[in-house]
Amino acid sequence: MSIHIGAAKGEISESVIICGDPLRAQHIAQSMLTDSFCYSNVRGMLGFTGMYRGKTVSVQGTGMGIPSTAIYLHELIHEYGAKRIIRVGTCGALAPDLEVGKLILATQAFTDSGAVATLGLDAAQAAVANQHLLNLALEISAKHNTEVVTGPVFSTDLFYANDEKRIPNWRAKGILAVEMETSGLYAMAALHRIEALTMLTVSDNLAAKVFYSAAEREKTGSEIMNIALDTITEAPVL
Repeated sequence: MSIHIGAAKGEISESVIICGDPLRAQHIAQSMLTDSFCYSNVRGMLGFTGMYRGKTVSVQGTGMGIPSTAIYLHELIHEYGAKRIIRVGTCGALAPDLEVGKLILATQAFTDSGAVATLGLDAAQAAVANQHLLNLALEISAKHNTEVVTGPVFSTDLFYANDEKRIPNWRAKGILAVEMETSGLYAMAALHRIEALTMLTVSDNLAAKVFYSAAEREKTGSEIMNIALDTITEAPVL
């Protein structure tokens, strides 16, 4: 048991799916895993372990933003030995032609996060996905006949901000979408030498002003969940 995760040693897999919403973690575990059990409900941040196609997988809620996510990443890596982590999340698209429901594999993540800088990493530089996981996810997406978009995202510390230029500035730099966690995941993965990848469903289009409801966010993206689970279980043993 760690400070924020109430699992016993051995209850969490080396392969972990993370998502900001703990109810989304519960939805994945209950609808897509077999023989799943809840190993932690500390602070309502649910975590589950179960079986997927004969392989053990854990699913952990992390809360929103890099600071909250970093707490769970640290404990997953250092207390429970996680070696491969895939984030399944939602994002706000910046380009009008990126429709709600579109799937994005984040190749790299830029950020304005003070937390990333505090880790001793240069927040001005992009943190990158694990190339092997990215390539495997692309192969599996093709097998699912699912179209995905690859490219950079921006992980912001502030969901609400008064700077009206920030979205046009990110769009001008080729950023596909904005979210709040990927830069921290990729930075910590590089720091601690584990594999990491983020898969995102477009839940909002900030240019077209189209938005999912909270319920849709929790349960949307079953296809990307399948791709994430296939990727994390088909990847070679570390």
